Amino acid sequence: MARAKTKTELVTMSTDNYERLLLFLEGLSEEQMSTSFNLENITAKEAHWKRDKNIRDVLTHLNEWHTLLIECIEANQNGTPQQFLKPGYNWKTYGQMNLEFVLNHQDTDVYEILEAFKSSHHILMSKLNTLSDHELFTKGVFEWTKGSTLGSYFISTMPSHYDWAIKKLKKCVK
Repeated sequence: MARAKTKTELVTMSTDNYERLLLFLEGLSEEQMSTSFNLENITAKEAHWKRDKNIRDVLTHLNEWHTLLIECIEANQNGTPQQFLKPGYNWKTYGQMNLEFVLNHQDTDVYEILEAFKSSHHILMSKLNTLSDHELFTKGVFEWTKGSTLGSYFISTMPSHYDWAIKKLKKCVK
């Protein structure tokens, strides 16, 4: 997947991948939406293959990453410095944070988390629409992005994550 380099590309890619993901989910039966994945033939080494056991877990992951970005942007815009990852985690330990997200939602209904995911997507799109190309794709505009760009956070949290989810779900949902 190409990487967005402008706000227009980022909005388009986020919208397209979101709609592709929802279209895929809409094509599933209630049983498929709530059944555990058959991971017997999955040999990949990435931690998410063991972490995510069903569609709820994948949607939880997406929604929680949306929430991270929403909270980070809002805190920093309000003058309260806040890193992107949850306190106590860094880019070497965020796998444990991801596991925590999933474990915290084991009693959440798949349709409830789907609605939360849709809502957090729309909140992020609203925030994205208020930003300029310069704010999104110029390093150093926001000190809290630590030498990266705010756009890279949006890319990772939305279009790239949606693409990952689609690929994963197509492989896991039978």
